[in-house]
Amino acid sequence: MPAVEAASSTFHVEEATISDIQNAILAKQVTATQIVKLYLERIKAYNGPAVNQPYGILGPITTIPHAKGINALSTLNLRPATRKEWGFDAHHARSMTDLVDNDPSLPDALETAAKLDAYFAQTGKLMGPLHGVVFAIKDQYCTIDMRSTSGADAFYANDRPPFDATFIKRLRAAGAIILAKANLSEYADSVPRSSFGGTFANPYDTERHPGISSSGSGTSVGANLVTCAIAEETGSSIRGPAMRNSCVGIAGTEELVPRFGMIQKGIQTRVGPIARTVEDAAKILQVIAGYDPSDPLTAFASGRLPKEPYPTFAHPKSLQGMRIGVIREYMDKKLFTKADEESIDIINQAVEELKKLGATIVDPGEGGELFTKYIRALEPMLLNAAYAKQHPDLFPVDAEGKPVGDHIATLVDLVMDPSKAPGSFTLRDLGGGGGGRGGRGGRRGRAASSDGSTPAAAPGFMNNGEARFEYNLWLRQRGDANIQTLTDLYTKANFYNDPNFATQKASLTNSDQARSLDTAARMQQRFMVQQILLNAYADMNLDAVVYPTANIPPPKLGAPAEPTVNGRGGSLWGGPGLTQGFPVITVQAGFTTVVYDRIRDPKAPPPPPGWTRGAGGFGGEGGEQEPTIMVGPTPAVLPVGMDISGRPFSEPTLIAIAGAFQDATHHRHPPPDFGPLGATN
Repeated sequence: MPAVEAASSTFHVEEATISDIQNAILAKQVTATQIVKLYLERIKAYNGPAVNQPYGILGPITTIPHAKGINALSTLNLRPATRKEWGFDAHHARSMTDLVDNDPSLPDALETAAKLDAYFAQTGKLMGPLHGVVFAIKDQYCTIDMRSTSGADAFYANDRPPFDATFIKRLRAAGAIILAKANLSEYADSVPRSSFGGTFANPYDTERHPGISSSGSGTSVGANLVTCAIAEETGSSIRGPAMRNSCVGIAGTEELVPRFGMIQKGIQTRVGPIARTVEDAAKILQVIAGYDPSDPLTAFASGRLPKEPYPTFAHPKSLQGMRIGVIREYMDKKLFTKADEESIDIINQAVEELKKLGATIVDPGEGGELFTKYIRALEPMLLNAAYAKQHPDLFPVDAEGKPVGDHIATLVDLVMDPSKAPGSFTLRDLGGGGGGRGGRGGRRGRAASSDGSTPAAAPGFMNNGEARFEYNLWLRQRGDANIQTLTDLYTKANFYNDPNFATQKASLTNSDQARSLDTAARMQQRFMVQQILLNAYADMNLDAVVYPTANIPPPKLGAPAEPTVNGRGGSLWGGPGLTQGFPVITVQAGFTTVVYDRIRDPKAPPPPPGWTRGAGGFGGEGGEQEPTIMVGPTPAVLPVGMDISGRPFSEPTLIAIAGAFQDATHHRHPPPDFGPLGATN
């Protein structure tokens, strides 16, 4: 492994912020090339296998307590000769289909850093706002210089796409150094492994889940293998990995950041950064946000970006004048289990800290509900026909499905007196949307969406053609000679085979059955949730709301799902309107002291032959709940996060709240098993 030049001996990348890196470059204490090499040393030390895999990367695995690696990065942006010099194996090569890899128009990370160093030496200036900042990119996004397969071991003729995602171009133009593709749950589901990248782990406890589909993005930042990362979120996959790795994640307004170049984008997907500080996340958002004609959705962002850059909002001296609501619907201990309680207590402490910072707290109190009256008043009218189908006693139909009686008159009665509306109207019952895309598009009817959003009580959890349409559109844009359709993706690929982890082949196959695209119910659901929340924010004059990113700490890898209890699934809260395009920031709130885990009930009948556990701890196949018992408490120091959510394009306000809270509390602590090289851990 090449030695890092002595000039960098006074600079340490552990916990380094963007300002730390750039100030050191400006002071000539370190070069961009040396920064990359310092990260490569940490990758060499800490990116090894996280589990025992006696049958290879595709076979069954067992966990390793205090493993030496976390397997966060699947592909390294190094030329073949450089990769070999550093001792990285061929599986981490930039491409599996271009073994020569000598195209001069595709510089690797060290070549990019050298160009930055030459520019600085010549001008004395930084090339852009992200000069020298080292990134990992979720392998769901197209990078022209590295393989892009969404974690799949699919047989592409050319595993490198012919274009960059839009935000990738923006990062490169700003001086960012893209060092790696981050491992992810294959096709962005929530199983903590992929067929190409293998199984990955949480650096705070390598036997536990690292945080939904963008796990590699979160763990690589949390363990200081890179400065920052880019993740993707449909339900919780920016927030989840950020929380579980004691980081900050911004899932901005959906229309804010272009999604062109994303494999399997959908109605509710968004692009966002993961960093260790609010300021760094805001700096990245400043670069990647804005209109792109390749993603028509971003037209909604035109004219709606703040006049001042996002980072300028990150360090307010107080929160005086802010009104912040508390979502008690997610924090009622009487409704959940012992496993929920410590996270709820930590967020209660965080609310008190916000109050000390000057914010006015709008709190319905223990057992109260912030949004219920608004949902009850508006859902029947806005959901209309779909609501009527959920309540046939009140809205009867004949054998042909035609209304019996006057359904409109009934709806008018409910609008005039919402107390008469039947059904449950808490935020937990509102539904996270369930728009299908990717591996998630094919599995419907489960107790919760696969990446932890709210229950599937609302319409939309069906194969509506969205997944197949988005896959086939992206593949047409990519133009590969061998992988041209969704059918090709699962017939020309290898898949892992482990009864404790659901494979994506069945999901892709199911998505492929659709022959029409019908997102009408999804869009109606989206409009309904947005209208309800905007009404509530306006009526209560709220700037933002807060709640636990998740109640349940990270489960063991391959463990049974935490059972759904009163609308709380086994994973993360979808958040108010989060999966309907509203922005949210996750910020560090503290650490657990104990956890309660789930194991399969030893008294239950054994699973049938061929059984596979669904989603690596987030639900069984077909939606059935595996029989489990709770065990614990077990001592465990694991990160807890607080979500801060608000109206569309309210990112400056959310950044201000998160930044003030982070500056006041300093809850971020790096994982002790992955400290500075050579240190005694």
